[in-house]
Amino acid sequence: MAGYLKPQEIAAATVETGVVKARNPLSVMALLGFLAGAFIALGYLLYIRVTAGAPAEWGSINSLIGAALFPVGLILVLLAGGELLTGNMMAVPLARMKGRISTIEVIRNLIVITITNFLGALFVAYFFGHIVGLTGSGVYLEKTIDIAGHKLHDTFLQAFVSGIGCNWLVALAVWLAYGSKSFSGKILGIWFPTMAFVAIGFQHVVANMFVIPAAIFEGHYSWGQYMTNFIPVWLGNLVGGAVFVAGAYYMAYLKKYEPAHAGADAPVEKVGSPAVSQASTGASVTNVKPHLN
Repeated sequence: MAGYLKPQEIAAATVETGVVKARNPLSVMALLGFLAGAFIALGYLLYIRVTAGAPAEWGSINSLIGAALFPVGLILVLLAGGELLTGNMMAVPLARMKGRISTIEVIRNLIVITITNFLGALFVAYFFGHIVGLTGSGVYLEKTIDIAGHKLHDTFLQAFVSGIGCNWLVALAVWLAYGSKSFSGKILGIWFPTMAFVAIGFQHVVANMFVIPAAIFEGHYSWGQYMTNFIPVWLGNLVGGAVFVAGAYYMAYLKKYEPAHAGADAPVEKVGSPAVSQASTGASVTNVKPHLN
């Protein structure tokens, strides 16, 4: 038996995952949202602690090292358990496109996870970054301020488009993790797309929930400036996950197209139907078990 799912099967499994996410009890949703925000913040804190003191001569290699470390946050979310906004922006809308959940359920989930991810990231920024001092002085503070400043420098349009690029890659990392049946396969699937978005410098709304407040807690920038970044990045991440990943794969694998009428009388299977999926993948997608993260 193959250790991975084919794209059509991943699409079906992601729909089921989106249904579970949308219908989790509020208490579970909130707890897992807090954990996911904290996990992403810890990944970013690791990035800062490792790269801040590197020689300037290392140039982009230093960024690559940090990018290779950051995915620990998403690995923890998907393997240990967590509800991350950027992943939900792909899985939950896909379940809605398939008609399995309501629009209100989508909105409820995204609002709750946005708030609880923020609380988790803020917890790490304040208690570990500010109180413990891990981003509060020396090269670590300089690095935190520099990263936050670059993110806040972007215009609304730049932040929005950067957010699209970020969650195109992050949602694909989640998609690949859903497609593997082993821990090692999931880690590899998560690692490379996540490393790519960090190395490129795209903006991730939950990562920003950590690094910008961490700079604010040390007396740099303001909450008003943060909101001018939060809004476009949130919207861009939503488009990246819901349109560029969920929308694209819904059209490719889940939407049922009517056959073209070209004079042929023989019945034609609809793309995305169980029969077509079974024929092309060797297994029925209706039996794919949902992922819980």
